[in-house]
Amino acid sequence: MRLFAARHGQTQWNVDNKICGVTDVPLTEEGWAQARALAEKTVDLELDLVICSTILRAKQTASAVAEKLHIPVIEDPRLVEQNYGIYEGMDRKTPGFLENKRHFAVRYPGGESMMDVAHRVYGLLEELLQKYPDKRVLLICHGGVCRLIRTYFEDMTNEEFAAFGIKNCEIRRFDFK
Repeated sequence: MRLFAARHGQTQWNVDNKICGVTDVPLTEEGWAQARALAEKTVDLELDLVICSTILRAKQTASAVAEKLHIPVIEDPRLVEQNYGIYEGMDRKTPGFLENKRHFAVRYPGGESMMDVAHRVYGLLEELLQKYPDKRVLLICHGGVCRLIRTYFEDMTNEEFAAFGIKNCEIRRFDFK
């Protein structure tokens, strides 16, 4: 199986540097342009299908890719971004948010822990390998989910994990061994 993962296009909350986990924020005009550019980048990848988060910004990005490539989109809630609880909508530099980000097993008040998200994302990856062993699949999801996908394929220190970022509509390739 050949797996690709991309982050959704830009939202207004990205522009405003707000914490955006499960909040449904649509793409900006720039986000739509990024989604169309991502679709162009995927033309030569010979993708068989797109699987995306059920959050609007990921679904909108996936629709641009699927429309360009004429391939199906499957929505999967396991690709939803981490629920940041009380920190949803706050500035990304909020001290409590930054502190909690370094504690993977601690749930954000009213939300999820990174371990909760890893459990669902790793389960999805295992299922995809079994279900689509000879396919080329693009996952369209979120920054935190992309970070977790990376940890499935390569070890990262806590510092590397916390510092990892992926730009809007950046795409990465991962190979199952």
